[in-house]
Amino acid sequence: MIELSSEISTSTYLILTAVAFAAGFVSAIAGGGGIITLPALLWAGIPPLDALGTNKFQSVFGTLSSTVNFLQKGQLQLKPLWPGLIAAIFGSLVGTWTVTRLGGEDLQILLPILLIAIALYFALSPRISDIDSKPRMGTGVFNLSVGSGVGFYGGFFGPGMGSIYALAFAALLGYNMRRATASTKPLVLATNTTSMILFILGGHLLLWLAISMSVAQFCGARIGSNLVISRGIQLIRPILILTTVAVAVKLLLEA
Repeated sequence: MIELSSEISTSTYLILTAVAFAAGFVSAIAGGGGIITLPALLWAGIPPLDALGTNKFQSVFGTLSSTVNFLQKGQLQLKPLWPGLIAAIFGSLVGTWTVTRLGGEDLQILLPILLIAIALYFALSPRISDIDSKPRMGTGVFNLSVGSGVGFYGGFFGPGMGSIYALAFAALLGYNMRRATASTKPLVLATNTTSMILFILGGHLLLWLAISMSVAQFCGARIGSNLVISRGIQLIRPILILTTVAVAVKLLLEA
């Protein structure tokens, strides 16, 4: 069953809500907000599956906020993205089903390994331009492979998904970074919404905490998406790397 309350203290609620605001801001700019919120939820002592479910719930509203903002500002076209959206939903279904079949002990070992892998991705990936470049892949192949593959990852784990999508749009379709960032939002929204529904059906959700964090995510994402439109995304990578490595080391020591 979904938990309406838990043993989480009021101060922890407030801290996690503030973290969600920061994550919504960061995720709207560069993706990867889950790298901030999921480790924070685990750090608070929430069981892994409940942490994943709560993280999906609150991240949906942050992504919805930035998606609507990009649409309103004319930075996003939905029509070319529909095949990728369908592929992402299918991938998310399979990924979420897979992660809910794993036990809590398996996740405690797997999560820090995945966090370290994501930190390495941010540290080693080349700088991406704000200028459109020549596509390296057709949109049909891109939608099928990237949409379903990253959708699976998003359903299974999630943190860094927006950044991976954005990197794929820029590296494979030649999108400039603003266009790539805006285009990721509907795909992330479809992936997380699908995964969220499955987690809710499985009872892996701390409802009041999820609602509190959702409101903060929505506000932070609105501010962050406005910054994307006006300035770009140059200052986010170091924050994500440091946060991810610190929490991954902590989880490995505990495991």
